[in-house]
Amino acid sequence: MHITLETDYAVRIVEALTRCGKRLDARALSEQTRVPQRFALKILRKLVADGIICSYKGAGGGYELARSPGEITLREVIESVEGPYRISRCQEDTYCCDHTTCRFHEIYGEISQQVRQKLDSYTFAAICLEEGARSCGYDCPGCQQHGEGKGGE
Repeated sequence: MHITLETDYAVRIVEALTRCGKRLDARALSEQTRVPQRFALKILRKLVADGIICSYKGAGGGYELARSPGEITLREVIESVEGPYRISRCQEDTYCCDHTTCRFHEIYGEISQQVRQKLDSYTFAAICLEEGARSCGYDCPGCQQHGEGKGGE
């Protein structure tokens, strides 16, 4: 099991917005995260639709977190891109098997629930901002963590 490239990019985008702590436009996010801009825009739309980030149009527009980084979990970002986490398609309502006799249905359900709970335990504040969190390595103009564009360690 692994997350998709799109999900990895979504996590990077939310990380950059968390660490910089300010509104960034799509171009800046793309450059800082090394996510191709067209792909970043697609991901940004999903994150906006799920209430993880907000978008602003016009001069001074861009994207910023919709909530405190302490309220945004790794699971939310992953599921914004990939949909609800399940270890197996056996957990999907549309998958047809006899759940009453399938020995794996319950096992897969328990494992999926444990993974969801673990992903919920990681907030972007804990990942990015708490003492001991590594520098993001991004060259963030006006970044709270690095001052004026002092990215890296």
